[in-house]
Amino acid sequence: MAEFIPQESCADIHEPNSLTVSQAQQQIIDLIAPITTWEKCSLRDSLDRNLHLPIISTIQVPAHNNSAMDGYAIQGADISGTQFSLKKIGTAFAGHPYEGEVNSGECIRIMTGAMMPDGCDTVIMQEHVEIDNKTVTVHGLQIQGQHARLAGEDIQTGDVLLKEGHQVTPADLGLIASLGFSEVTVKRKIRVAFFSTGDELRSVGQILEAGQIYDSNRYTLYGMLKRLGIEPIDMGVVTDDKDALRSALQLASEQADVVITSGGVSVGDADYVKEMLEELGQVNFWKIAMKPGRPLAFGKINDALFFGLPGNPVSVMVTFYQFVTPALKLLAGNITRRYNTIQLNCVSPIRKRPGRFEFQRGVLFTNAVGQTEVKTTGEQGSGILRSMSTANCFILLDENCDGLEPNSTVTVQPFSGLI
Repeated sequence: MAEFIPQESCADIHEPNSLTVSQAQQQIIDLIAPITTWEKCSLRDSLDRNLHLPIISTIQVPAHNNSAMDGYAIQGADISGTQFSLKKIGTAFAGHPYEGEVNSGECIRIMTGAMMPDGCDTVIMQEHVEIDNKTVTVHGLQIQGQHARLAGEDIQTGDVLLKEGHQVTPADLGLIASLGFSEVTVKRKIRVAFFSTGDELRSVGQILEAGQIYDSNRYTLYGMLKRLGIEPIDMGVVTDDKDALRSALQLASEQADVVITSGGVSVGDADYVKEMLEELGQVNFWKIAMKPGRPLAFGKINDALFFGLPGNPVSVMVTFYQFVTPALKLLAGNITRRYNTIQLNCVSPIRKRPGRFEFQRGVLFTNAVGQTEVKTTGEQGSGILRSMSTANCFILLDENCDGLEPNSTVTVQPFSGLI
């Protein structure tokens, strides 16, 4: 009888032929060239889009000196001790300036945002004055120049406010609007075609028969893609058939910048994704020393990038966040930043064996004395999708970690920084 030689398995702990997480991330980055095509859109529609051209101010903001308080505009040189009196000669409202000059010994009533009149450089808060007919008596310590906003103190003409590749936020909408721009030049949206593979999969609403399950992966993929501002192309479910898979991959690569599949990248008899990728394009790698998510195929089909994600629901989300999200942001022309991590006390014991980098699901919470701590969601199986719904962070455990006792310090990656 011939000697039995076991093949590599997803359950193996030490995997000498697998890439590390950082090696895989770098290989993906090295293959990506950001898109250069662009379009104009209305200011409101630019939210979450990536800028193709920088935002450069053509005006100064504020456009004029104005009051930061409701009160009285005066010449700062008139401040004398902790009590002095001035003559009120008029009023200035926001949008309706006082059309005159304020001389020494005079003041005007002024509202927040109103233009400072000629000669004035200081505002006295209304709470610090006493009024008797047209005589305004100021009480308390006052400082020349207080409560006055200077023209251009926020933005100067020619300032580069937002760089190319910046993703527009709600605050940016207001900033751009303050310059008077009604349109913005942005990168075009990238297109991502995605589908699930497997004879056992059925769409929601269908009746399940023996051995069948509902396809949840397409829904999580759709949600993650939409949050990134991607134009998703949902191609449904493709059966475990080489011809069907070949046709689907060809069609997807013709329609999209990126093709994403879930399932079919392991070593089972019906796992054809890696084989089809080798036939139609190129395979850069397909194994990563991580858990969950070891079988992840990455390469190209025609001009489209390809990500073959695992079939288990948690593995799909972990690999998407750690590898696909940064790639899509870079491809879309976004200024990429590493995910933020923090060091926290973990109140739960952690079970782990050395050999793989693990992304365990965790919950950030505030303890009884107001400190932020973290705990695991419990069982960490790659099919427990509920753990991703319960979690609000990943607990990052490197290859050398051999489990941890309660109240150990861990590295945490909050979900809030992943989109």
